[in-house]
Amino acid sequence: MRFGIILASVCAVAAVSAPARATSLLDYVGQCVPFARAASGIQIYGDAWTWWDKAAGVYQRGETPRSGSVIVFARTARLPLGHVAVISRVVDRRVVMVTHANWSRQNGERGHAEQDVTLTDVSPDNDWSEVKVWYRDMEGLGSTVYPTYGFIYGKALAHGAAARPAPELTSRDPDYVGALIDAYR
Repeated sequence: MRFGIILASVCAVAAVSAPARATSLLDYVGQCVPFARAASGIQIYGDAWTWWDKAAGVYQRGETPRSGSVIVFARTARLPLGHVAVISRVVDRRVVMVTHANWSRQNGERGHAEQDVTLTDVSPDNDWSEVKVWYRDMEGLGSTVYPTYGFIYGKALAHGAAARPAPELTSRDPDYVGALIDAYR
């Protein structure tokens, strides 16, 4: 039994470091947290919904999306562990693109990375506290409104270097028009 526990622990550690070993960040299959850490360079650990509080006093936080920042989704019945996604492009004041993992199903399974996915601010105060996310299974913006805490920026507050987003964070030619159509239809 003890060997089984040790083997499970080794497998869990290997799964967390998978993004660093993948040929490309976009080949990653797994949870959103290790993906966001690898994609953004922001070194926070723990369930996605805990990132907001863990960033306090360590990284700058705010309500304005910036490329390379991480948006933190609150824990809900649909997202019991929350969700984190990395802002790949700012399209306009209420529409961004994110690169994230473990959202839509691809080939019948969750966990895959998706690049330049539309995310739109639907909050009444235009503060990004509520968003809708493009969902591959529906081929459009999902109907669920998700509460968020805000954005964690890659600039460390005290000491330490700024986080460096991965080169694959965004494509060379993202579909801005498609993102706007998704958001405003």
